[in-house]
Amino acid sequence: MPASGANVSRTNRPDKSTRSITCPEVQNFLAKRAASTKEGSLPDPSPPSLVSALAQSGVFRLGGTVIGTHAFRLYEGELGLRYRFDEMAQTGDLDIASFERLSLALDDEAEPPVAEVLRAFEFDPVPTVENTPAWRWRQSRGQALVEFLTPAFAEEGPRPLAALGVTAQALRHLNFLIADPIPAAVLYRSGVLVQIPRPERFAIHKLIVAERREGRDRLKAEKDRRQAAFLIAALAEDRPQELREAYEDALSRGPKWRDRLAASLARMPEAAQALAG
Repeated sequence: MPASGANVSRTNRPDKSTRSITCPEVQNFLAKRAASTKEGSLPDPSPPSLVSALAQSGVFRLGGTVIGTHAFRLYEGELGLRYRFDEMAQTGDLDIASFERLSLALDDEAEPPVAEVLRAFEFDPVPTVENTPAWRWRQSRGQALVEFLTPAFAEEGPRPLAALGVTAQALRHLNFLIADPIPAAVLYRSGVLVQIPRPERFAIHKLIVAERREGRDRLKAEKDRRQAAFLIAALAEDRPQELREAYEDALSRGPKWRDRLAASLARMPEAAQALAG
């Protein structure tokens, strides 16, 4: 939920037709881009600088949660771990999830709008095959992606995130992942405050999504299981109660959840043993 005093009245906002982008990170990027254009080259903004710009626009204050590999990296500090290079699974993609209902309930919105921030960093919406609103944004000079996601409580598909001013893809099981997120700091300049899923929920969720991917995206499924196995091993020693509660919560959500968990754990005997204990 937004911090106390953080709500901004819509009537007090400047008219969008005359508003300039005032986010320092966006201004800094645009200045560098203008300078390097004169020199014949363009800067390649790093994910932390983009995260910083999104944070300053209010994305994480308004319920956005960093998920995926960028969240996995931040558990190194949260859990006091040291990753090996292969466990880091470097990626330029950024996944942000939020509850649609929370976005609708908030009397506030990102400023500047998320779409403006992304376009300033040279991201463009990726057209969908179904001709529905775009929920992926791709950087024009590379393959980096920003994806917006939201929990599906009925059919999967595009949903608006009113507070962020973007469209998100609704996915099943995501409500389990982003319930009760925790704060985390991205190491960039003086630090950027974001929120990420609880590590025990992240680990259990990875078991489920790995099974959903199996067959159509085997490499990502293997990465999901590696990340889950690493966190389960660490949490079984450091936070066994939280891990057990997250696992039991997932098991209680129905036969499809239990089947996917069992299928993933059949390939991961050490993780299965840790969860059984």
